[in-house]
Amino acid sequence: MLEGLEISIKQFSELSNVVDDTLRIDAEHYHRKYELIDEAITGKKYCALRDLLAMPVITGHTPSMKVERFYGGDIRFVKTDNLRENKIVDVFTDYLTVEGNEEIKSSALEADDVIVTIIGATFDVVGRSAIVRDSHLPANINQNIALIRPDKTKINPTYLNAYLNTKYGRGSLHHHSRQTEQVNLNCREVERVLVPLFKQLETGIETLSTKADKAAEKAALFYAQAEALLLDTLGMADFSPSTESVNVKSFSESFAATGRLDAEYYQPKYEDYERAVLNHSSGFTTIVAEFDLVKETSQREKSAYNYIEIGDVSASDGAASFNRLNASELPANAKQEVRRGDLLISKVRPNRGAVAIIDFDDTDLIVSGAFTVLREKTDSVFSNETLKVLLRTKIYRDWMLKFNIGTQYPVIRDDDILNLPIPLIDDETQTKISALVKESFSLKTESERLLDVAKRAVEIAIEQDENAALDWLLKMAPAKAIQPNG
Repeated sequence: MLEGLEISIKQFSELSNVVDDTLRIDAEHYHRKYELIDEAITGKKYCALRDLLAMPVITGHTPSMKVERFYGGDIRFVKTDNLRENKIVDVFTDYLTVEGNEEIKSSALEADDVIVTIIGATFDVVGRSAIVRDSHLPANINQNIALIRPDKTKINPTYLNAYLNTKYGRGSLHHHSRQTEQVNLNCREVERVLVPLFKQLETGIETLSTKADKAAEKAALFYAQAEALLLDTLGMADFSPSTESVNVKSFSESFAATGRLDAEYYQPKYEDYERAVLNHSSGFTTIVAEFDLVKETSQREKSAYNYIEIGDVSASDGAASFNRLNASELPANAKQEVRRGDLLISKVRPNRGAVAIIDFDDTDLIVSGAFTVLREKTDSVFSNETLKVLLRTKIYRDWMLKFNIGTQYPVIRDDDILNLPIPLIDDETQTKISALVKESFSLKTESERLLDVAKRAVEIAIEQDENAALDWLLKMAPAKAIQPNG
């Protein structure tokens, strides 16, 4: 009856040790996988994270949301959704003012800080880490994130971040976490994480991460150029809609025509957006005229699928990823099967810009029903890349909020997306936009590859030795550093 059941028997004297520096009686803490991690790390030169810090680990806080003057400034407020594996997603729900930042000034971020999620619903959320770069600043964090400020005379911050992203670093964070209603860590538990020390490898990791950063910067530059080209072509680069909050409508112009009684739907700015597109000098078309709606429901006949949910589409750059799940594990809302070239548009919080093109060749792809899935028609005059950039502009992200329905979980409908007017754009401009978007994606992919190489190098150093890790870096990293355009 006990076949397959893992049992660890511990004496009371073993419950407080050099690794924990505390007394733990929760069974999960003594899972064999965590013992293996500790054994791998303590077999090398190592020390506890607390001995590598310029200051103790701290968390941020949330300034009172009731005080309006604390919000609406230029200081990024990093929350759990913004912190992903090895990156800080730059679509923020809140920005702090100088005054708001002053309320939590002790956790104001600096370049080369490492930040880690410490509270979340699942282990998947807890233990995400990323390094802070100058491009992320000014910024601060909330109470769900821990700030690690390394002592640079003792450890390279980029190496530390690479380690925390390995299965050993992430596993160590999970080892010290506690699961009640949520998975959580406190600051002292973060400080107990054991860190292997590989001084020669630090330099290689720093060099590789610098290349990855430059590739990511160049990717962002290309995408920004694509959006700027699009808006310039439309004459909407400096478009400013009405800020008027009152719009008087007769019954025949409102409910009788639209079935909507909510005031939000009739904001004058939405009429300004529509008027600008309908009056575009080259004319306009609609999404439904250029794209087919993919609506066939999967029969789930295969044993496993590569599943894409809303959280797998980056709101910062529109890149999509997936997780492999057994068919039995798929949520009820996993519906449409998709393929390369399909366009995914989030119907939940469309203002976040979660719009992605499937530009990988993996098969067995299935997506959440919270996406509108579009497929370019053979005779379409609008390219996937152009529509992606258009829908991710500030204009269209705000415009789509007009169609929100529901209160607790507001969404927009497929028909509202399909019926959106889109301006006609000449082929030459669309070709340039497509090239810029594809190059941006290629560079982003290369940046992520380099970070994965760095992470794997640290794992190899732990599993084998430092020389093996250095050989891996030489083999996998390109000889020529990637330089951004001037």
